[in-house]
Amino acid sequence: MELSFSAATDVGKKREINEDNYLVDKKLQLFVVADGMGGHASGEVASQLAVHEFRAAVEASKDTIERFAKGEASVRPQDILAILEAAIHAAGSAVYQRGQEEPEKRGMGTTTSALLIAGERGFIAHVGDSRIYMLRAGQVVQLTEDHSLLNELIRRGKITKEGFEDSPYKAYKNAVTRAVGVYETVQGDTIDFEILPGDQFLICSDGLHAYLDDKLIIELLRAGDAATDVAQKLVAHANAGGGHDNITALVVRVDVAAAGTAPDNRAEELTRKIEVLKQMPLFHHLSYKEIIRVLNVTEVREFQPGEEIIKEGAPGEEMFIVLRGKIRLHKNGAYITNLGSGAHMGEMALVDRGPRSVSATAEERSRVLTLRRREFYQIIRKDPSLSVKLLWSFVQVLADRLRKTTEDLSGARLEADALDMTDNVLFDE
Repeated sequence: MELSFSAATDVGKKREINEDNYLVDKKLQLFVVADGMGGHASGEVASQLAVHEFRAAVEASKDTIERFAKGEASVRPQDILAILEAAIHAAGSAVYQRGQEEPEKRGMGTTTSALLIAGERGFIAHVGDSRIYMLRAGQVVQLTEDHSLLNELIRRGKITKEGFEDSPYKAYKNAVTRAVGVYETVQGDTIDFEILPGDQFLICSDGLHAYLDDKLIIELLRAGDAATDVAQKLVAHANAGGGHDNITALVVRVDVAAAGTAPDNRAEELTRKIEVLKQMPLFHHLSYKEIIRVLNVTEVREFQPGEEIIKEGAPGEEMFIVLRGKIRLHKNGAYITNLGSGAHMGEMALVDRGPRSVSATAEERSRVLTLRRREFYQIIRKDPSLSVKLLWSFVQVLADRLRKTTEDLSGARLEADALDMTDNVLFDE
């Protein structure tokens, strides 16, 4: 996969020292931005040490990364994410130890936001309030979540973004809730996702993203065909807005395949998956990033005409979402209905180990997305915000199903009562 990129950093207009650092490793396809913090120029030391140690830890596992990029089935995306998690810990430990050795630097720390591209997947590790954005098909997605006091208060519903400036928390506007190196260990966020030709990524410190919105990101990243000067334009934009902090921009572009090469249908397939999931009541309230997180633990399976997908009475452990084709549902050999693109079945298996109540058979060649109970539980455990949305939606789906069942039973009862009345009238006559 061909990449082009540009990077720039600047002290800004209010600071005397630039405590930001960035790293570009073309061979590893690794891109990192770190925004240091700490007195006596310690922030600069922390960010520089963090990017160096992070890269060294990734480099030590390059054989595993290369095997994954080549498509070896023995290396899973989880293995690459584990490498990035270890790199975060290595960077944090190195910064913390330097602080212990040099008392004037004790308590220093840094944000760290890293993007690794391996094969056709992207991998992110993130701590702090620097950010990684993705521009895809004209839509901007913030792939990282700020570990900041402001974001934490908003997430908990304590305050709105608009009301922050008038709140008693204003003095702590730049406070981060997680940083690399302040303590010996830190929990980083990780995510992996499919990379598509034409994708663009912006990795930046808060000295830049404070002056950005989605519209500006689209405008600035689309400004020219070459990526080489985009980062400089972004830095100039932040300085023009006031340059209140150090500014770092790192732009990565996944180049579109040259004319004459085989077409890449993955974009169409991914779009279909996202559209199908968003139409489902269970996933309707999820953001783009959350949909991607769900897709990461799903598997696409293909069934031929007549092939059995679900067997009545068999134990169930996964739900099925129809991407293409037609599925016939039947019970005891009796036809129930057909399911087409966007339909789903077997969702009760995500929370219930009971036997399947119906059978499902492919009527024609069909592509189906599967989500297993184990992976569903992993999402719930690792992402509290996402789990609340999923569980609440699941409750709504079950409530709707219970309401419909109650209505059907009430209708059946009324029919039975009506038949009883008819029988009584005939008997009386």
